[in-house]
Order: sequence, then C-alpha cells, then structure tokens
Amino acid sequence: MPTHHEDERTYTPTAHNVTRARTRAAELTTTWGHPTLAGDVALVTSELTTNAILHGSLRDRLIHIRLATTDTTLRLEVSDPRAERVPHPREATPTEQFGRGLTLVSALCHDWGYGPRDGIGKTVWAEWKLPG
Repeated sequence: MPTHHEDERTYTPTAHNVTRARTRAAELTTTWGHPTLAGDVALVTSELTTNAILHGSLRDRLIHIRLATTDTTLRLEVSDPRAERVPHPREATPTEQFGRGLTLVSALCHDWGYGPRDGIGKTVWAEWKLPG
C-alpha cells in the first residue's frame, strides 16, 4: 500500500527530546488530516520514546522516529540500538510510579508490536486505523 505522508527524525536519547518528538507527532497528525488522533499519537510517541531512552539507548547512538500514513493506517515507529531489550507489558501496582506505559500504548492504538530494526537494534511500532 502506498505511503501518503512520511516523516523521519533522529533524536539524541535525552529527556527534552521526548517533548520534541511528542509535539512533532501531534502537529503532523493534525496537518495530515487526522486531528482527532493527534492526542493519542502524541501520548504513544511520548511513551515509546521514553522507553527507548530508558531501556534502549546506548551512548552516542540516536533514537529514530518515523510517522507515516497509508490509505488505511497511521503508523508510528520508534527505533533504538538495543535489540536485546524488548518491550514487556506488565501490571504495575497502584503505588508504583512506573510500569504503565505499554498498557497506555495498548489502550490508545489499534495494534502495536516490535521487531528487528534494519541494521542494528529494534523498532517498536504502533498503528491506528484511519477512517474511510
């Protein structure tokens, strides 16, 4: 299926780039004609980028983020250099500060998963079905 829109960026694995990536994802989603998805895409971008920084980053290696649409799907991909650190959803206790990110991702998109990255590392992706 042909890609209608596509944006790819690399970021250093630092906390301030989570905000940059989230903001860019929301702006692109809106610009590409899907403003009702912008909040969910922004939050999932934030969660997956944070996970990439906390669990998948290596010194001097960048985080790669791709957002694209086809006729039927909006897809977010967040790639990092650590293929051995795969995402594992878990149930956080009510008193835990962390551990809910992938639960949020699962609730906000239609599907998500991960696989090997071209070259080195892994890509965690999330998809939304587009209306029409």
